Amino acid sequence: MNAILPGFLTGFSLIVAIGAQNAFILRQGLTRQYVYLIVTICALSDALLIALGTFGLGALIQAIPNLLEIMRWLGVAYLTWFGATSIRKALKTNSLTVAEEIQVSLKKTLLLTLGFTFLNPHVYLDTVILVGSVANHFGENKWFFALGATIASFTWFFSLGLAASKMAVLMAKPVLWKILDVFIAAVMFSLAINLAVGRLA
Repeated sequence: MNAILPGFLTGFSLIVAIGAQNAFILRQGLTRQYVYLIVTICALSDALLIALGTFGLGALIQAIPNLLEIMRWLGVAYLTWFGATSIRKALKTNSLTVAEEIQVSLKKTLLLTLGFTFLNPHVYLDTVILVGSVANHFGENKWFFALGATIASFTWFFSLGLAASKMAVLMAKPVLWKILDVFIAAVMFSLAINLAVGRLA
């Protein structure tokens, strides 16, 4: 517990901020489209990245600065595209109720989820480098720290997905969907700008 609890608190503190991945899960949860598949992919991806960081991949990433630079601009493009898509949805005059929401294909949903997970340089800075380096400070208990951080990821993602799906009934009014899409667009654009100007820390 001396390592699991700090791991849980560290992982939870890094993941609860409203970022691109959380905003995407929120919207998918409200539309009830593949939400549990999405949160499972996000949680398992986090577990993989935490494990890689604990193994020492963070040191390798830091030794190859061009890798994060490439990821940075891919992330900028991806976030900008999704932000623009959210703005287009918000400007539509059609009602955007849960029942009328266009069903996104499973393939597109998987690609969007993987994009928000692996094209964000922050995931490597936070999950791989930061969590990995802190885990290694626990010596032989580093894997218990990693376990705590992984439990935090599963707890957060599944709680967010479940809460969002339960809130779907509150989104019956079209104006609320428009507000949500504007909010998501603002999140995506702000993250893209921060990445573009090099604010990776």
